[in-house]
Amino acid sequence: MTDSIYDVIIIGGGPGGYTAALYCVRSGLSALVIEKLSAGGQMAETEQVDNYPGAGEGIGGFELAERMREGAERFGARTLYAQAQKADLRANPKRITTDQGERLGRSVVLAMGAYPRMLGLAGEQELRGKGIAYCAACDGMAYRGKTVAVAGGGNSAVADALMLAKLCAKVYLIHRRDTLTASKVYLKALRENGIEILWNSRVTRLLHDGRLTGVELAEVNTDRRSKLACDGLFVAIGRIPDTGLAAGQAATDPSGYLVADETTRTSIPGVFAVGDLRTKPMRQIVTAAADGAVASRFVEEYLVELFNGQP
Repeated sequence: MTDSIYDVIIIGGGPGGYTAALYCVRSGLSALVIEKLSAGGQMAETEQVDNYPGAGEGIGGFELAERMREGAERFGARTLYAQAQKADLRANPKRITTDQGERLGRSVVLAMGAYPRMLGLAGEQELRGKGIAYCAACDGMAYRGKTVAVAGGGNSAVADALMLAKLCAKVYLIHRRDTLTASKVYLKALRENGIEILWNSRVTRLLHDGRLTGVELAEVNTDRRSKLACDGLFVAIGRIPDTGLAAGQAATDPSGYLVADETTRTSIPGVFAVGDLRTKPMRQIVTAAADGAVASRFVEEYLVELFNGQP
């Protein structure tokens, strides 16, 4: 337990969280970032980030994360490495229970992110970054001129396939049904871009020799097996927002993402959502960072109102 009350507690030390911390402390607010592992979240697991402005020839995700942390801490942000276990977001002050004790904040920024839904196959985690990827915009350039497959049939999977078709020699779209769940308008674009759709198919095994070399497929209706050689497999079967701390408190959309508009305000006064866990059309490092900067402005506005015009 601590007697300190922070102006803002930020849960999650990814690009959204540390950008919010940076902008808050530069505005004179006290800020605590609670991060369970290390700075960066999923970004830290990315071998090379090529689409972040100013990254030049690219930068490792872990290095970029550490730079974001160092930048925020240089201006006074504090980091607590702990697992957030419970959050009373309607309390005043708001109470965050961690495995390192309780922390109090006048406002809270939720920045826990979202994680990709995995296929659940043997070797999938080990091959991440070695042929298995979950974001075409993040990792597509690594497969320029190569053969790749995309698993999924929704809008995200189709968008990934179309993006990869601009870079790769050949793109397959593996879908377990006989029709796309994505908008039908995409069918023409898929044909025009030479993307081959493997209908009624699912990935049952990952073939590799330290890196992915292909996948085994099963025909859904007959279970007939076949092998598809490819250099990369992009898994696009959905994402799971990490919103457990706000469950039963803040409003979510049908997919479980926190409802927060471009102000990043949630349905709870003084609670803001940034990055991949909020409703938004695009989830990238740069959009998470932008969310963090926006949140700082509305955190400050909330605190001014809370103290009747006295910041």
